[in-house]
Amino acid sequence: MQRSSYYKWLNRRESDNEKFNKTLLPLIKNAYEEKNGILGYRQMTIKLNREHHLRVNYKRIYRLMSILHLKSVCRRKRKSYVSSTPEITAENVLNRDFKSD
Repeated sequence: MQRSSYYKWLNRRESDNEKFNKTLLPLIKNAYEEKNGILGYRQMTIKLNREHHLRVNYKRIYRLMSILHLKSVCRRKRKSYVSSTPEITAENVLNRDFKSD
């Protein structure tokens, strides 16, 4: 890397995108803590766009959340059935031979 490039980078001014990202970071942290870490990047963008009247893309939120090391909590799926043992066994009405030669 050239020395002049380093000093040019060192003395550069913040861009508008960087300033806007710095204002977004605390909003993302607060929304994440408010919902106890349930929100992922999709729901986070919906929440920020609605509540703060922003127009932010989900890719930007995804990138900022990964910088902050925030991930949504994936809840385990519950079983939708009750396992039980059959109380009544069916009778052999058809006289089927289950042991064939």
